[in-house]
Amino acid sequence: MKTKEVDPHEENTTIAYLVKLALLSAVIVLMAFTPLGYLRVGALSITFLVVPVTVGAIVLGPFGGMILGAIFGITSFVQCFGIDTFGTTLFAINPIFTFLFCIPTRMLMGLFAGLTFKAMSSSKKKGVRIFSVFVTSALGPLFNTVLFMTTLCLCFYNTDYIQGFVTELHAANPFTFVVLFVGLNGAIEIAVDFIVCSIASTAILSAESRKPSNGYVKTEVKIVSNGSKEKEDKKQ
Repeated sequence: MKTKEVDPHEENTTIAYLVKLALLSAVIVLMAFTPLGYLRVGALSITFLVVPVTVGAIVLGPFGGMILGAIFGITSFVQCFGIDTFGTTLFAINPIFTFLFCIPTRMLMGLFAGLTFKAMSSSKKKGVRIFSVFVTSALGPLFNTVLFMTTLCLCFYNTDYIQGFVTELHAANPFTFVVLFVGLNGAIEIAVDFIVCSIASTAILSAESRKPSNGYVKTEVKIVSNGSKEKEDKKQ
């Protein structure tokens, strides 16, 4: 009975993928429970946890982005147990809606960011890959804000707690409420996340592109003067 041979290249690729996933997951958890992850301003916090999720979506693909989004969502849900006032209040109103508000939205954010980069970077034209990084880095935090606020309105808009903010902001409808509630905080979050995601993702992809295992180094055989063959490593 023959045993199936394991492709060393495929095995190394899988290990590298899991290592990156583990490292980015650890970064999310570390940021979530330290001042690095949130800048608390009023009721709505500015979160920087979108950064490792978006970077992961670019480097690891849609599935990796979705997994990292789930980890982000779980840490966000944990914040609702007395750590974050806004989340704790929503949890007291409806735990199930709070779960949906925290976790699936972040999973979709990571998935959408990964799909965006995958679709855009499939082109072989020069410069498209870098442009795709910039676009995805901008859309990642935007996806997070849109999904977060849409779910908030669908699940909690008619509650007394959210209506208190609506009245305070003099919002005439849910759309106006979202714009006023997110306001400057959302703009700062998107801008910071875009800058950090672009720099980090570009650096990682650039470093990976130089690895021989990624196909950027090939071995050629040339004939030398004495008639023997000599291997030469040459960059593409």
